[in-house]
Amino acid sequence: MQITGVALVATFLALILKEQKPNFAFLLIVFTGCAIFLFLVDQIYLIINMIEQLATNAKVNLIYVETILKIIGIAYIAEFAAQITKDAGQGSIASKIELGGKILILATAIPILTVMIETIIQLIPG
Repeated sequence: MQITGVALVATFLALILKEQKPNFAFLLIVFTGCAIFLFLVDQIYLIINMIEQLATNAKVNLIYVETILKIIGIAYIAEFAAQITKDAGQGSIASKIELGGKILILATAIPILTVMIETIIQLIPG
């Protein structure tokens, strides 16, 4: 509820400011987005700890869990940056940020893909 309230107030203020001072409206939107993200950091930390505990209890190698969490982090950060860039009216740069995020995700996932392919090859009789 707090996030929704802050976001709605910021949206209405940005709409009012946009007519007279578009630069301030953009800065307000960026500041609000960062404030919401910082507000959620504690929750993100709790979720990451819970996932790591589940992985430990299930005896899953933590390297794979950390890799998946990195991939999720890259996706969220790239999406956040792309949205801010789109808000600034730079759609072409936003699409490059999204492409860069996808390439980083693929590069980060290579160790997991390698293990999966090796496991599949071992399962094939030959």
